[in-house]
Amino acid sequence: MTDPKKTDECLATGATITVTPIGRVHNGRVDPGESDHWGDVVSTIVVEPRFGEECLTGLADFSHVEVVFFFDRLAERQDYRPPSRPRGRADLPEVGVFADRGPRRPNRIGCTVCEVVSAGGRKLRVRGLDAVDGTPVLDVKPVMRQFLPEDVRQPEWVDRLMAEYFGGQPEPPTGTETPGHAGTVLR
Repeated sequence: MTDPKKTDECLATGATITVTPIGRVHNGRVDPGESDHWGDVVSTIVVEPRFGEECLTGLADFSHVEVVFFFDRLAERQDYRPPSRPRGRADLPEVGVFADRGPRRPNRIGCTVCEVVSAGGRKLRVRGLDAVDGTPVLDVKPVMRQFLPEDVRQPEWVDRLMAEYFGGQPEPPTGTETPGHAGTVLR
């Protein structure tokens, strides 16, 4: 059991966590301001040599991976306390920092579920990764059904926000299954 007092002390001292990228994204998209139409983008994640040529063995048997990466091109916001509008859009409500998935966030960590195109050696090709060329990758995990939620609830404004993010998908009709950006069905 974790001692809550020690946990609070650790947080209060501003403990630093160091992570080392496991690889980098290569895809030809270089402008982090170009933030829509990621659905058909094919990226190659080249894994660092320290993991060996067999580090991706078995990954091609999965349809999707979750890619954890670092938003290295944009600074964090100066102040996270006031709510803000996602992408600065006036038609969207103000939300707190943890109700938005934008890149200017604490620790600048991004994570996206992507379709596996191929995996071999130290190269993983994925479709739908919303990270620009050269982005450091922190981890790659296979997507397993047992980790996916059966029911996803979200505010109606999210459909408007994401309408063109992964390629201009139409808004889903209410009360039906919602296809995920790379073919995953969310119920």
